[in-house]
Amino acid sequence: MSLPEPVRRRLSSFSRTVFTDTSRTGPEYQRDNIPDNEIVSSLPLQMSLYFNLFFFPFWWVSSVVMLQLKYPVLPDYYKFILVTVIILTSLIEFIRLYLGYMGNLQEKVPELAGFWLLSLLLQLPLILFLLLNDGLKIQPLERAVNIIFVIFLVFQVISAFLALKRMVNQLATRFRLHEFDRLDDELPPDNLAWKERRTETSWIVRPPVEEIHSTVGGWGSTVRA
Repeated sequence: MSLPEPVRRRLSSFSRTVFTDTSRTGPEYQRDNIPDNEIVSSLPLQMSLYFNLFFFPFWWVSSVVMLQLKYPVLPDYYKFILVTVIILTSLIEFIRLYLGYMGNLQEKVPELAGFWLLSLLLQLPLILFLLLNDGLKIQPLERAVNIIFVIFLVFQVISAFLALKRMVNQLATRFRLHEFDRLDDELPPDNLAWKERRTETSWIVRPPVEEIHSTVGGWGSTVRA
């Protein structure tokens, strides 16, 4: 299963706009001599996703148990808000982890950009709401698991941002190199032959300057005679 094509195009355009390094002026620019086929998946991000995958069921069980215990003493509007937030957080987390795995392991920029946007714009504000809103009658277990969740999210936002920059810059380098190779392939045969003749003639040894001067002097004495 992959993202719909319109969503992929929009995320690709967003990634090129936000994460492209504008200091790269051409395919000859290779920072730190990074090879073109280097694996740019982020190991710290993948480790964070792996541990997050095992942590999320524990967070969900803790949140549901605490909700059941404090549900009778909560105001009606907080009951609705808390239930809605837990449902939204659960749905977003499944999508977020899937996009993170796909984008990082397979080096797919749209999926990883979707993971980064979901983490930064949706999941992190929801967890901060659960952590900082005292009207929800936050219990110690809830506070502990939400703090751990926030740490996961902040780390993943930063590491995904760095991984996206590397992926987008490498894709831009590959594209420019491919364009240069295609221009060389499309060069007419006459131009290629002209380039070869020019290369060969550049290696012809010209006569020394002294020999030229002596030849010119000989011609001048002949003319005077």
